[in-house]
Amino acid sequence: LQQPSTTMTDTAPTSGEDPIATIGTRLDDEIQAAEAPTTTNLLEAKPLAADSTVSSNPHIPSVSASAVLGESASMPADSKQCKGHDFENDVQIDSIMNSFLTTGFQATNLGLAVEQIKQMRAWRMSDTPWKEGDDEALQSMEVRQRIRARIFLAYTSNQISCGQREVLRFLVKNKMVDVIVTTAGGIEEDIIKCFQPTFMGDFKLSGKDLRKKGINRIGNLLVPNKNYCEFEDWVSPLIEKMHEEQDEAAVEWAKRVVEQQASKSDDPLPPRFVWTPSKMIHRLGKEINNHDSVLYWAAVNGIPVFCPALTDGSVGDMLFFHNYKKPGFILDINEDIRKINDLAVQSHCTGQIILGGGLVKHHTCNANLMRNGADYSVYVTTAQEFDGSDSGASPDEAVSWGKIRITAKPVKVSCDASIAFPLIVSQTFAQNVDQWKEETKSCVCWAADLDNDAEATN
Repeated sequence: LQQPSTTMTDTAPTSGEDPIATIGTRLDDEIQAAEAPTTTNLLEAKPLAADSTVSSNPHIPSVSASAVLGESASMPADSKQCKGHDFENDVQIDSIMNSFLTTGFQATNLGLAVEQIKQMRAWRMSDTPWKEGDDEALQSMEVRQRIRARIFLAYTSNQISCGQREVLRFLVKNKMVDVIVTTAGGIEEDIIKCFQPTFMGDFKLSGKDLRKKGINRIGNLLVPNKNYCEFEDWVSPLIEKMHEEQDEAAVEWAKRVVEQQASKSDDPLPPRFVWTPSKMIHRLGKEINNHDSVLYWAAVNGIPVFCPALTDGSVGDMLFFHNYKKPGFILDINEDIRKINDLAVQSHCTGQIILGGGLVKHHTCNANLMRNGADYSVYVTTAQEFDGSDSGASPDEAVSWGKIRITAKPVKVSCDASIAFPLIVSQTFAQNVDQWKEETKSCVCWAADLDNDAEATN
């Protein structure tokens, strides 16, 4: 057999040539319809030159030489090199975290999440120049410097069940987030831990054996059933009291309606008080009066906590039992959806940090849809997108729905949040706490709130 051709642009094999050796050596073998537009890649393969020491070697098929040893384009001048942490010189956590950006894989995504959160916390309207046609009330640089991003924090119940609760409490206690979204477990587990601790266990403990002992397992955590009993003993009388308050308010409302109708007034009917999940959660935080509680600090600092599925847990069990005793207790989720959506719409910039998926992720993203998407986003989750679930969906999928702005640079960290989030907080919220408080004490998230702030000061 003759030796195969040495270039990528050979003509069809002549008689006597090895047909196998020349397959794929001509560009038109596979790209006869090359006229179709293509996307330019960062690196673009080039055929080996005919005088290359490799391609000119008569013992190496040219197709193999080009496939394996083809030249590449030069990397952009600003390309970062992959390099991990050097423990010979430094063992400090800050230095280790800084090295994550160039470590690769999820370490780099974690580093990017840190950068994203730094940006959402640092954003001020003064970063964006005022232009003709904008609200004249926002033209003053002094005003623009006082308007910051509204930060939404969403987390699933397991983040409260585990030691992440203390991390979340730090954020809420120091008013570092503005809106919270969680599940029923994220509410009740916080209250339960004020009465009794959660214990360390093992993922492999027998469910059958634990059930016989009245011990509930959450991963490798153990919660004795008596913990829930204490919570239910505490919350049941509170639900009864809230029901009484609801009925008293309804009577007063009815009296005002009758008086208004008797006077033939054209004024709109007075607002009617009903409980909502966020109002009930605020009450729980106020009543528990425990400094270890996330909900306590949310109530103290006026941070709304939304939980549209509040009945999906022990609270729901108690409401179920209460309804047999005294029907008529109302939880209005419609008022809450208006409230959380308004908080998103009435923001000049928003950031969202979402730990986990499911309801909390969608509820937070959907609120930001009402303002054409969040400006900054960080997902921390182990869910993947191959099954089409919202829990595993990438940030880019949210861009397609308008839940994240097309100009944003969102980050998804595929990692257990109990590992990733404390590290993220160590490099963001936990840095220069007093300085951040001082810089933001006169800031608001919506321009109209500047007037409210001035009235409150006076």
